[in-house]
Amino acid sequence: MKRPLLIFLSLILFSQVSIAQKKQGKLFIIGGGSRPASLINAMIDEAGLRTEGYAVVLPMSTMYGDEAMASGKKQFTDNGIKNATAFNFEKGETPNPVLLDSIRKAKLIYISGGDQNRFMGIVAGTEIEKAIWDCFNNGGMIAGTSAGAAVMSEKMITGTQVAYPDEEGGFKVMEQGNVELANGLGFLKKAIIDQHFVKRSRYNRMLTLTMEHPEIKCIGIDESTAIVVSGDKVKVVGASQVLVFDAGGKKAKLQGKKLGQKDIKLSIYLAGDEFSLK
Repeated sequence: MKRPLLIFLSLILFSQVSIAQKKQGKLFIIGGGSRPASLINAMIDEAGLRTEGYAVVLPMSTMYGDEAMASGKKQFTDNGIKNATAFNFEKGETPNPVLLDSIRKAKLIYISGGDQNRFMGIVAGTEIEKAIWDCFNNGGMIAGTSAGAAVMSEKMITGTQVAYPDEEGGFKVMEQGNVELANGLGFLKKAIIDQHFVKRSRYNRMLTLTMEHPEIKCIGIDESTAIVVSGDKVKVVGASQVLVFDAGGKKAKLQGKKLGQKDIKLSIYLAGDEFSLK
C-alpha cells in the first residue's frame, strides 16, 4: 500500500512544481535610447496586456521621478493601454501594503532608466523587491530600459571603473578587477546585461567581464532594441543588434593585470533572431 501512495504523492508534487514553473513570467530588457512605438507594442503584446491586467511604472532609477512616471505611463497610453499607473518609493520608507499588492498583481512592471545603483539602493532587501519577484513568479512581465535593463541580472554592472575612477570616455583597458559589479534583482543568473552597447562602444567592458566570468554569457543590447527572455529562451526585437560574448567556461590568462583569452565566441543577433542562455 505504501508504494502506490508514494507514487501518488510524487505525482502531485511533480504537478505542483510544473504548475509553478509555468507561472513564471517573462523579461523585456531594452538597451536604452529611444523607444519607438513598434518596440513598446512588442512589449505590450509579449506581456498580454491588451486583454487583461495593468502596468506599473517604477521610476526609482532617477531623481526625476515625476517626469519618469509621466513618460513611463505615456508610452502605454499612446499605444492603447489606458490601465497604467506609477509608484515612486524613497530609500528607507515603509511601503504602503496596498501599493505592494498592486505591484504583485501587475501584468507588467516597467523600470525606468537612470542609475541602476540608485534603484537597487532603494529596493534591495525590501518588500518592494519581494513584490517585484512575486509579480514575476505569478506570470507577470518585468521590463526595463537602460538602468532598468542593468538591474535584471544577478551580477549587475555599476558603471564604475575600480582602477581608474576618474577616467572619462569609457573603459579604455581590459584589466582584471577594473569593472565593478554589484547585486541586481537576479532574474538572470546565467548572464550579465550591458546597455547602449553598440552606440557607446562598450566592448572593452564586456570583454573584460567575459574573461573574468567565463561561466556566464555577457549580453550587450544596443539602443532601441530589446531581448525577450522566457526561461532560457531569448528573442531579439527592435531596430539594432544584440551581441553575446561567451568564453565557454574557459579560464582567462593573466599577465600582470592584463587579461587574455583565446576563442571567445561572439554572436551578433538581429531582430527576430533567437538564442539560448544554456
